[in-house]
Amino acid sequence: MKFYISAKGIKRVTISNGGSKGSGKDTTAVTGGNPAGSIFSGRRISLRTVLPVVLVLGILLPFVFVRVAILVLESATFCSSLECAGWRFFSGADTSLQLRDELTRALMEANDGNVNDNEGAGSFNELVNEMVLKQDLKAFAFKTKAMLSQMEHKVQTAKQQESVYWHLASYGVPRSLHCLCLKLAEEYAVNAMARSRLPTPEFASRLVDPTLHHLVLLTDNVLAASVVVTSTVENSFNPEKLVFHIITDKKTYASMHAWFATNSVEPAVVEVRGLHQYDWSEVMNSGVKEMLETNNLIWKQYYDKQKNIDNSNLDALRPSSLSLMNQLRIYMPELFPDLKKIVFLDDDVVVQRDLSSLWDLDLNGKVGGSVYKSWCEDNCCSGSKYLNYLNFSHPLISSNFDGEQCGWLYGMNVFDLDAWRRTNITETYRKWLKLNLKFGTALWNPGVLPPALIAFDGQVHPIDSSMLVTDLGYRYKSEEISKERLEAAAVIHFSGPAKPWLEIGFPEYRSLWSRYVNVSNKFIRRCRILG
Repeated sequence: MKFYISAKGIKRVTISNGGSKGSGKDTTAVTGGNPAGSIFSGRRISLRTVLPVVLVLGILLPFVFVRVAILVLESATFCSSLECAGWRFFSGADTSLQLRDELTRALMEANDGNVNDNEGAGSFNELVNEMVLKQDLKAFAFKTKAMLSQMEHKVQTAKQQESVYWHLASYGVPRSLHCLCLKLAEEYAVNAMARSRLPTPEFASRLVDPTLHHLVLLTDNVLAASVVVTSTVENSFNPEKLVFHIITDKKTYASMHAWFATNSVEPAVVEVRGLHQYDWSEVMNSGVKEMLETNNLIWKQYYDKQKNIDNSNLDALRPSSLSLMNQLRIYMPELFPDLKKIVFLDDDVVVQRDLSSLWDLDLNGKVGGSVYKSWCEDNCCSGSKYLNYLNFSHPLISSNFDGEQCGWLYGMNVFDLDAWRRTNITETYRKWLKLNLKFGTALWNPGVLPPALIAFDGQVHPIDSSMLVTDLGYRYKSEEISKERLEAAAVIHFSGPAKPWLEIGFPEYRSLWSRYVNVSNKFIRRCRILG
């Protein structure tokens, strides 16, 4: 077939079958006014038409190919049919909306439904592998819920175990502290200087001088007592006015006396007395004995009730709940019959500022002065209200006290002993102990503070909250304390199980306590007590 095109334009097209021997015919179509040319007008092809079409297709086809490839890959997980892929190709963004709606519906069904924790995936990789195989959104939602529920249960169990371990760790006496007591007791037996009178005779009159600043510690921990005394003296503007009264039990008396007899804190004065040295009346002895027995029975009842249930309130089972030293603080007027005003310090505190202002504090006729756990407003004491310590579901509590009332804190307290003697605080304390025992520990959990809140109700004057920072022995509570407030506090209190002399004590706070440990002392070094 041959085409002949004239240079002046397409006027004539000659078609010949030159390759065919059996036909000598030529077909000639003449245009330019010839009506016969209209027969072939539909078969004409213009280069000006073909070239733009080819160019447009060359540009669009790569984009179409890439779009199809992406949609096929995206559709592989959610659909396996060509209809699905074609629908996604033409609908585009609507697929993501439908997928979102389906996933939301599946999650809502899982949220309302019940799942078995054992049906959850063991790991994220296991969850992904299973979902790729099943490709079921509803199954994915329920499997995820079961997995999260299983993990939450494990976390709660781990927290409970941690609380139990901390509770057990707070029970023990570190070997280093036990070593220190033994070494000091031996020193008391062989060294006359360790048995010397405290205070020396020329300072004996200071023990009852009302113009001096009297501080009281009830403790059987020699190392802790030494830190309290040392930190108070070093940060005092007038250390010569300080008089420390340390009361301990019979087993610790020799060690405590030996320490302060061989480690002077001049110009301050220290008195060490054992409970066996008190000559109390028979009435007083029987009252103390009865209080101890009541506390022991309360603790036993609570323990028997809780040991098969949960470990929700391990603080109530701590040894301090039964400590004789902690319980005797309610007999402060009897312990110091010749004193008028004292500052009471727990043995797990560190004094960082001068405390002279406490003896000048006007208590407005009330028995005690204490810090209320209120860091924001006067009426804000989150976690430290009466309802946090007492059981207001019991009518005996709800009819006598206000649950929204803020509770005060032990650790650093001012007591007007003369005002105390004019009240029945001690008798009220003992009365409510018996009531709690009678009602099977239904009024409050074992502890020193709850009955003290009742006995001192309306008799405690607030002290500036910046004077005391507490809870340094609790992990989560201590993390909420800012560095600025910690440094500005006059006294910091390691309340909680993580005492600074224990291995579970927090290193970031232990340095605040250990800086006052006398690391140059030979017994401290021999017993490997690290500051």
